[in-house]
Amino acid sequence: MSRLSRFGVVLTFALLVSMVAPVFAQGGPTYITYNSYNGDPIPRAFDEKIVGMWNEAHPEMPVEHSIVAHEDFKQAIRAYLTADPAPDVLTWFAGNRAQFFIDKGLIADISALWTDYGFAESYAPGFTALATVGDKQYFLPTSYYWWAVYYRPSLFEQAGITKVPETWEEFLGACDTLNAAGITPITIGARFRWPAAAWFDYLNMRVNGPEFHINLMLLKESYTDERVKAVFEKWNELFEHNCFIEDPAAYDWQEAIDPMVQGQAAMYLMGQFIKDSYPDDMEDDLDFFRFPIINPDVPVGEDAPTDGFFMSANARNLQGGLEFMAFLGSQEVQQMAFEELGRLPTRIDVDISGAPADVQKGIQLIQTADYVAQFYDRDTTPPMAEAGMDAFMRFWDDPSSVDQLLEELEAERLRNVEEAGG
Repeated sequence: MSRLSRFGVVLTFALLVSMVAPVFAQGGPTYITYNSYNGDPIPRAFDEKIVGMWNEAHPEMPVEHSIVAHEDFKQAIRAYLTADPAPDVLTWFAGNRAQFFIDKGLIADISALWTDYGFAESYAPGFTALATVGDKQYFLPTSYYWWAVYYRPSLFEQAGITKVPETWEEFLGACDTLNAAGITPITIGARFRWPAAAWFDYLNMRVNGPEFHINLMLLKESYTDERVKAVFEKWNELFEHNCFIEDPAAYDWQEAIDPMVQGQAAMYLMGQFIKDSYPDDMEDDLDFFRFPIINPDVPVGEDAPTDGFFMSANARNLQGGLEFMAFLGSQEVQQMAFEELGRLPTRIDVDISGAPADVQKGIQLIQTADYVAQFYDRDTTPPMAEAGMDAFMRFWDDPSSVDQLLEELEAERLRNVEEAGG
């Protein structure tokens, strides 16, 4: 090679280095990817607001924000996490729903939030425990909400019901009274099945107690146990008293609010987030009560699902994602979520003194419970949850099929145990 040719090669190489050097000098990606399931209007607006706050404060490392409809997100989560690279930060649920991906090595260790960002002092111990597997943290719990029986006091009054039902007998009696007044007792939208799972959660906890319920979720109890069949027998009593709207599978959970709004149905077993989709000008006629006691000899369990965030093990920008997670879990953002969305904070330094009456009542509901569960499809394995929710809807269509359904669920439980090596 001539001296001139060698000079040309060196010059070309130098030019290439000068072009790419700034990229490497930046130490990796200069943006953070964030995938969120907050697709409903009010949570979506809040999500966009906090991303905007971050981007304004960190123009050197902005967040690329993607919002996917809630149900679509749940179907796509496995594809997100197995992509290479995967999104940096994602919304998700505590409990088995996170544990499933942690066990597969798809969720990153975020212990630094607790050791380096002060979360060990500012997070309630129970939520730190919820974030922890072994001695490391993998999930960032940022809010929780209660479930209860929501109802319209005006419709109770119209039917002549003077007090909310506290026992099972009173609950069935309220259904009879409402039916006699031409009001459907309970609405439910079960197109996506999970609202029906809430009925199994509560009936099982009220009949058999929360310890049995959680052990069943952990695959330690049999679905053919007579105690489980007793749950479906209580459920069938609701059908016998014509408690539910017709064809609940025709509605999603939000569409099923309409019968309440229109004065056609009086009650809805639903999470606190029902208020996000309930007309603001009608919230004065919306209240809630604890799911009625069935067996007074068992502890009281409540569903209080906890939401939050995690980082992908295959993330493109691990350090940036961690810094964004620290922001999402900060006192500032949790205070805003509490004040603007009514989400109950997981930090102990959030000021809740200005909470409206319904939030104070919800906090009391959870604080007086003996045990707090997540939710059926969060407390058990994904395959078991799929089988269970299918069975609940089949039971809804044909209560006489309960024995066959329980045998099928038990077979699925045993498959799950075998696959887990148990």
